[in-house]
Amino acid sequence: MDPRSEVVLRQQDQLKGHVLFIHAPQDQLLTELKNSVEGCIWTWNFADHQAHLAQGFDSHFSIEFPAQAFDQVVIFVPKSKELLNYIIHQVASHMQLGQSIFLVGEKKGGVERAAKQLQAYGKTLKLDSARHCQFWQLVLQQQETLKPLEAWLKTYDIQVGEQQLKICALPGVFSQDHLDVGTAVLLPYLNQVKSGKLADFGCGAGIISCYLAKLNPLNVIHALDVDAFALKSTALTCQHNAIPESQVQTQAVTGIQDAPTDLAALVSNPPFHQGIHTSYTVSEDLCKQTKRHLQVQGELWIVANRFLNYPTLIEQHFGHCDTKADQQGFKVLYACATANRQGN
Repeated sequence: MDPRSEVVLRQQDQLKGHVLFIHAPQDQLLTELKNSVEGCIWTWNFADHQAHLAQGFDSHFSIEFPAQAFDQVVIFVPKSKELLNYIIHQVASHMQLGQSIFLVGEKKGGVERAAKQLQAYGKTLKLDSARHCQFWQLVLQQQETLKPLEAWLKTYDIQVGEQQLKICALPGVFSQDHLDVGTAVLLPYLNQVKSGKLADFGCGAGIISCYLAKLNPLNVIHALDVDAFALKSTALTCQHNAIPESQVQTQAVTGIQDAPTDLAALVSNPPFHQGIHTSYTVSEDLCKQTKRHLQVQGELWIVANRFLNYPTLIEQHFGHCDTKADQQGFKVLYACATANRQGN
């Protein structure tokens, strides 16, 4: 069980009634709670959401507070400070004065900083410190009026060739306020990508999806991400750049296994973080499994830190891997699912 959940269980006598667990991890927490607690989960991570549903939990996948009444809330601290501000605002807009809001997180994940973010809403009290985690309580003394989603949006402009794009990103989305180096290295090569049915795996704020759509109005891009905030950001980026909804279709995925098949190309700046922890599983699976999602002569285009072993993995499954660029610590990698390699 996740150590944060273990700390929640240590303090479960503090919990009562209908309790919303926000950003809860994939474990058995809700099954271990006493009968006087009715647990519900709000998450923006689709993989977590699917795992919760598989266990029979009441789980909501959304960027918005569930449309239910709750007696208490337990927030599992997210990595992003801006995202936590958004979550606390949502909670303070929906909960009543005098209700308890609990906060749990790892010390190395910034739980003490997160507890300070609660202080604008009332007095905070640390109830427990164990398993390298802390558990805090706030009795709500200051409510909020719900702000529109646009109030949380950050925008910036980028120039790619002849295209100027306005990028829109919500809290917690990768590179929320600037173009990241890896994507910047990749973008000039995307005019070489085969046209047709495409996928942008780990779409983030929608930079790659938007540019691929602008390159050719006949391209249909499947923008894939595990994160609901990323999917909404991509939709907003496309909307702000006058791209039809039918051309860029957002889809929540748990990993590459959920991607569409018969793709002309899959393009990615693949993720390698799960919260505060580094994890290469998703991106390594991308290198290993993408070929089965491509049509014959379909292409894989990714950008990755040059120290990662992706070229070896891609070569094992495609029979080759070409380095199109090696700049600023990143490599642009390319592979084609040629007919004589289709069985690999």
